[in-house]
Amino acid sequence: MNMSGAKRGSERLSVPERLVVIGGDAAGMSAASQARRMKGPGELEIVAFERGHFASYSACGIPYWVGGDVAERDSLIARTPEEHRARGIDLRLRTEVTEIDVEGQRVRARDVDSGDESWTSYDKLVIATGARPIRPDMPGADAPGVHGVQTLDDGQALLDTLARTRGRRAVVVGAGYIGVEMAEALINRGYEVTVVNRGREPMATLDPDMGRLVHEAMEGLGITMVNDAEVTKILTGDDGRARAVVTDDAEYPADVVVLGIGVRPETALARAAGLPLGAHGGLLTDLAMRVRGHENIWAGGDCVEVLDLVSGQERHIALGTHANKHGQVIGTNAGGGYATFPGVVGTAVSKVCDLEIARTGLREKDARRAGLQFESVTIESTSRAGYYPGASPMTVKMLAERRTGRLLGVQIVGREGAGKRVDIAAVALTARMTVDQMTALDLGYAPPFSPVWDPVLVAARKASKAVQQPT
Repeated sequence: MNMSGAKRGSERLSVPERLVVIGGDAAGMSAASQARRMKGPGELEIVAFERGHFASYSACGIPYWVGGDVAERDSLIARTPEEHRARGIDLRLRTEVTEIDVEGQRVRARDVDSGDESWTSYDKLVIATGARPIRPDMPGADAPGVHGVQTLDDGQALLDTLARTRGRRAVVVGAGYIGVEMAEALINRGYEVTVVNRGREPMATLDPDMGRLVHEAMEGLGITMVNDAEVTKILTGDDGRARAVVTDDAEYPADVVVLGIGVRPETALARAAGLPLGAHGGLLTDLAMRVRGHENIWAGGDCVEVLDLVSGQERHIALGTHANKHGQVIGTNAGGGYATFPGVVGTAVSKVCDLEIARTGLREKDARRAGLQFESVTIESTSRAGYYPGASPMTVKMLAERRTGRLLGVQIVGREGAGKRVDIAAVALTARMTVDQMTALDLGYAPPFSPVWDPVLVAARKASKAVQQPT
């Protein structure tokens, strides 16, 4: 008998493993693409389900597309469905997974347009269902003219509303990253914008004293800020469309309403399947992004909770940077390799026109919640040498652990050159540096780029002195 011929025949009859991906954006398609790099179609079949019209796009760019800074929607798409399919990834758009059968290793999917349903089996599963905008439970929240802005489909729906709307009054509910960025986008579109925020100041990711700087800048742009206000309902007109936002104290006319309250992990499928969720509603994974207790299921992106390397606690942080890294880790592991995602320090940056807003690590209330004793300092500096043309003011706030001097967090608000300075602090946090160690960092200096003492180092010097003071 020709044994080599028999062996070749068995190889031809072998069936490749199947990887099923739920969610076609950053984490999901990064995982699919990386798994494909690890294994060819003959070794691994990849099927990806996406309920929307688009996949592999930059959700972070949606406010800039809505505001007109990015001219074309397709500029936000990193890879087209045709490009994914050409690489052997069976991407199925407008197909929503409605059930995960963990025991049977299969998912039920429904064609959004036809309603047809079918089951697809898997050997390995990736859950990348993202997050959903928080819609308040109040009258009018689902009325036409009220928009969340989380997906490319959401952005297109908002632009369609703006094109049809005759009035020019917009109310943004919430003043987090999305709320602030959408307020700027609507100002750029020529709208009269009111932001209704239930917090003391906008940008709850900052301490209130730093949020106040953002508040002042927004009002300087002509945005009406309403803080300490709880929205109770959205009034509708005779046509059923939103016409005003109501709080306990006032009524704000609106031709369009944008919800910028924040997002929650989209984990209804995972919950129904009995998969482990954390305190914030996100899936819990190990360092390899494998869902805890399940060898062949991974999860990543906005639907998971991650380890905060500063506080040691689990957090839900919805950012595209994390999602893409999760996808790389998942795809490597699902493809037979090995990779880990150790955690985050909570770095984020945004802007309101020319005001740059950045933070990393813990706020004061985060540090208190973690049981840490700390000192906080705030300094005023400039983006460049004071004598160099174009130098602009910058405020840096820094938190350090009392006695040990370990850096805990940094917040920066300023003009050009302020925001990305937070990366210095992000590296220092990851390395668990003390503020005293930070003062010796050898940072780049020239008058067009920085004062001789960079603002971050000035804050570190002040924090180093503060933590050494007797309590």
